[in-house]
Formats: sequence, structure tokens, C-alpha cells
Amino acid sequence: MRTAAIIAGGQATRLGGVDKWALTVGGRRIIDRQLSVLRHVAEHILIVTNDPHRFRGSGLRVCADLIPGAGPLSGVYTALVRAPTEHTVVVACDLPFLTTSFLRHLVTRVGKTDAAVPRTAAGPQPLCAVYARSCIEPIRTHLERGARRVSALDQVIRVTHIDAPEIAPFDLDGRLFLNVNTPGDHQRARALTDDTPRRPSSTPRNAPHDTAASDPAS
Repeated sequence: MRTAAIIAGGQATRLGGVDKWALTVGGRRIIDRQLSVLRHVAEHILIVTNDPHRFRGSGLRVCADLIPGAGPLSGVYTALVRAPTEHTVVVACDLPFLTTSFLRHLVTRVGKTDAAVPRTAAGPQPLCAVYARSCIEPIRTHLERGARRVSALDQVIRVTHIDAPEIAPFDLDGRLFLNVNTPGDHQRARALTDDTPRRPSSTPRNAPHDTAASDPAS
């Protein structure tokens, strides 16, 4: 069994304070797109946020940041502390194009290390990664030292990096890690779903049947 945690604690200042998870892409809120995928990957789902009231009535388990004001790294730490399982799939709330097949693959790559983290041309993607409970103490120590960069976690934990060639079969459309941080990002994400035809098939060769966040879960 495993847990999935959506990190939804950002202030979204570049979006005028609008909750990124509530933005609509392809006719559905980003969080609903994510949930349709994560329910195929994990038995437990958490929302980690600095404002639990925003999720009142959602029916989801909502966890307040254990170390407020410490950024996304605190979100990862909170998710691991609150998760009831050994491994937790951690995703940022602004990723509308997650897929079941890629996240399942990511889970298989942790092995005996502490985390499996994708690494694209843009750098590590620590907010679309899988972490083991063994990360809790190193992350807490890291935070206590005043370090907040989640991208620097590989300095204190053992990481299996999933590099571009391994990611490519799961990302034929090149949008897997598109995150919605600005109005321009939101416009682009909407164009990819509302205006741009999908390829006939986005299931990687030799990969399991996929449930993409852009399509209703089966």
C-alpha cells in the first residue's frame, strides 16, 4: 500500500492569489484531474496545505503544514509524517498532466534508496516524486538548519534519478511536467486540452495501460 500527497500550500502570487489547484484545464479543476490519476496509484490520499479551511467539505484528508512558512519542503516533510504507509507519491498541486503509468513506474524505481525523483532538462522534479519514510529525519534536520530548497534534497538523502531517456516513453506529448505557475502557463495548459488535438495514442510502448489526468478515470 502507498499514500499520495498533493502539496497545495503555495501563495500563487503570480496568479493573483488564485488557488492553482482550482484552475480549470480541459473542463476540470487541476485537483480533480490529479485525483482521477492518484486514486489508481495510492490507497490513501492527503492534501497538505497552509490553509486547511480552503478544503473544508472536500471529503479529503487535509493536513496542515507542520512547519508553517518553510515552503514546499515542509509540505513534503508533513506528507511523510502524516502518511500511514512506507512510501508516498508527492505531487505539486499545479501539475495537470500527471499520468497513472508514469507514477506507477516511478514507484517501482525507489528500490532501496530514499526517493525516486525525475530529472528533466529543466532539472530535478522533486514535487513529482516518490519518497520513503526514511526521508523524515534528514528532511527535518535540513529544515532545522534553515535549508528550504526542495531541489537540494539529494544532498541529504539517497536518490534514484529518473532521467529524460527513461521519462520519454511516458511523455510523448512533452507536457507531463508542465506546471501552472502563471497566467501564461494556464493559457498554454488550456490550449493543450481545449484546442490541440491529442495524438492517437499516448500509451508508451511496453508500458501498462495508462489513465491520464486529461481523461476521466476508468
